[in-house]
Amino acid sequence: MKSNPKLGISLMAITMLVFAIQDGISQYLAREYNVFFIVMVRYWFFAIFVFILCSRQPGGLQRVASTKQPFLQIFRGVLLAFEVIVMITSFTLLGLIESHAVFSIYPLLVAALSGPVLKEYVGWKRWSAIFIGFFGVMIILKPSNNVFSLEAIIPLIAALMFALYSLLTRYAARQDGAMTSFFWTGIIGAIVMSVIGSGYWAPLKPIDWAWLGLLCIFGCLAHYLLIKCYEVSEAGLLQPFAYLQLLFATIIGLWIFSEKLETHLMIGAFFVVLAGLFAFWRERQKT
Repeated sequence: MKSNPKLGISLMAITMLVFAIQDGISQYLAREYNVFFIVMVRYWFFAIFVFILCSRQPGGLQRVASTKQPFLQIFRGVLLAFEVIVMITSFTLLGLIESHAVFSIYPLLVAALSGPVLKEYVGWKRWSAIFIGFFGVMIILKPSNNVFSLEAIIPLIAALMFALYSLLTRYAARQDGAMTSFFWTGIIGAIVMSVIGSGYWAPLKPIDWAWLGLLCIFGCLAHYLLIKCYEVSEAGLLQPFAYLQLLFATIIGLWIFSEKLETHLMIGAFFVVLAGLFAFWRERQKT
């Protein structure tokens, strides 16, 4: 498909809005019901979406599911499932704004871990960006008496998990195609969450069934749009626009959940995003 940067950026902005709405619905439902139950149902619909999408690929499901590194693919799927649980838990404890502000550190964690995981060289400029990003996170977390609350560390754990997942996805790409990794991510996640969440089934209010249905639809739509983004434009150009999710999540947090946008959070998020954009720029300069 011919490259179309303007279309890619537009799709990326829409994708980040859909992801932010998905997170807002997740926060609402997870405050009313068990997180494991919500994530389980979400993964069921996601697995159906993966089956349909992958079956339409050349060679069908058999070719897409074929992998030379099954243990790596299984670990990736399990890791992402638990990252989703941790992040949604963070939404219920800290809200969308603070959770996403801290989670925005994950691209810098990817840069920091690319050395030991992928054996890539990380120069002093990227290390400087990583340091500045962590400085921003410290401002966001605002530790009192040098002690972090458990709630404040939860989104940081989610960011670390997602960074490792991203690196393992890049590692898996050396032998498997993108759709193969996508297939294993959805199917393994659905299996894991079925085992964990089946004991937490709960009756939903009629209105909440509608919200849960919307959550599943938005989840599948977001991943579909993300695939389309990378079909029409290069990842290096689009990646900085992923920070729009922080903006959209902040708007939803303020408007829907009446969260507060405190000064220290805005200052910290500014440093994190600025450092992340610099790291992306350095990556593009290298390539």
